Amino acid sequence: MMTPIKLQDITIHAVVEQQGAWFDARTFFPSLTKEMLEENRSWLAPSFLDQADKLVFCVQSFVIKTPHHNILVDACVGNHKQRPTRPFWNMLNGNRFEKALSAAGLGVGDIDYVMCTHLHTDHVGWNTRLENGRWVPTFPNARYLMADRELAHWTQREKEDPQSVPWITDSVLPIIAARREQIVKSDFALNERIRFIPTPGHTIDHFSILLGRTGEEAFITGDMIHSPLQGKYPELGMIADYDSSQAAMTRRKIFDRFCDEPTILCVTHFPMPSTVRVRHAGTGYQFVAADG
Repeated sequence: MMTPIKLQDITIHAVVEQQGAWFDARTFFPSLTKEMLEENRSWLAPSFLDQADKLVFCVQSFVIKTPHHNILVDACVGNHKQRPTRPFWNMLNGNRFEKALSAAGLGVGDIDYVMCTHLHTDHVGWNTRLENGRWVPTFPNARYLMADRELAHWTQREKEDPQSVPWITDSVLPIIAARREQIVKSDFALNERIRFIPTPGHTIDHFSILLGRTGEEAFITGDMIHSPLQGKYPELGMIADYDSSQAAMTRRKIFDRFCDEPTILCVTHFPMPSTVRVRHAGTGYQFVAADG
């Protein structure tokens, strides 16, 4: 598990829903060749790649506890959600997420903000829960922060073809109906120590979150990176990217910013413990343990 990160009076906890190997590496990364995979197998396996060449991913949220607020970053897959194209996420009915939230010392009523880095299915599911046949906000006292262009993009898609984006119907629109949303720009700052950093490409208006002060910072990535392969090969796009070229530029910009700095990256989909620092390596980057 991830040891909680302390940045003076800010603490970051992982809230894990799942960890497993579900996606074939060369399907997930369409430009990944067989030769590239073989060249990197020795360091990818078994932590990041299983014997069937499936990528090992974590599905998790991060909780940020400050003296004034409790913040949830992203909301995993959720229970009772129909996801027929993703059998490993279809109609989940478990308590691991809630138990992990409790282990961080919180219940659903304690969350003040839910920050949605983007609106993909495995990041919004616990936004809502099923109550008497209706989807209602899981975190009844929270404001749900969403980037304006991101929300506009996905709600338009839902309007045009709701069957293609069921997670918007059951996990985003009920938040709007309940008037719990707070629509912001992707460079929004909650305060001087909790700031959004625009990291577009994977989705149209994706953001990441920078916490703390210079010299003692953490950066919650969201989906600007999925695998350490995208450190070695920043131009490696994944199958669901909105704009893989833009995502590659975002990765280089972010990694250059934090390379050789003490900043801890909390990488949403890296297997536990999911915390690393970034370093230059050849024409790309490598990741070292957060205490390295």
